[in-house]
Amino acid sequence: MVKALVLYHSQQYGNTQKMAEAVAEGLKGEKCEVTLYNTNEGRFDITKYPQYDCVAFGSPDYFSYMAGTIKTFIDDWYIKRNESGYQARPYAAFITHGGGGGARRPSPFSTGSAHRWGRPSSARALPTCRP
Repeated sequence: MVKALVLYHSQQYGNTQKMAEAVAEGLKGEKCEVTLYNTNEGRFDITKYPQYDCVAFGSPDYFSYMAGTIKTFIDDWYIKRNESGYQARPYAAFITHGGGGGARRPSPFSTGSAHRWGRPSSARALPTCRP
């Protein structure tokens, strides 16, 4: 069974959490085992990353920047990236916008720069969750 991590930051209104839950439900519908983790509640333990086959990242739009806690995860992964089990996984990213940022402008989550975190979606197919 494919193990998926939905790593997100949600605090004030819960919009990103609602989207994360929707992403998780979609993955579960495809028979994935899903872990939801809100980085607002604590730093994700990077040593757990190797157990996941794919990752979905979610963040509010903070004036065209991702949440600092998501950036912290990326920094932690960057430090470990050359160790066994920390190679890039297929990923997805989603962003919420409540009116204060520049969600219409390119951001770290846009197609042009998000692939810097891992492989672009066209480079490798996502794992199939169904048995």
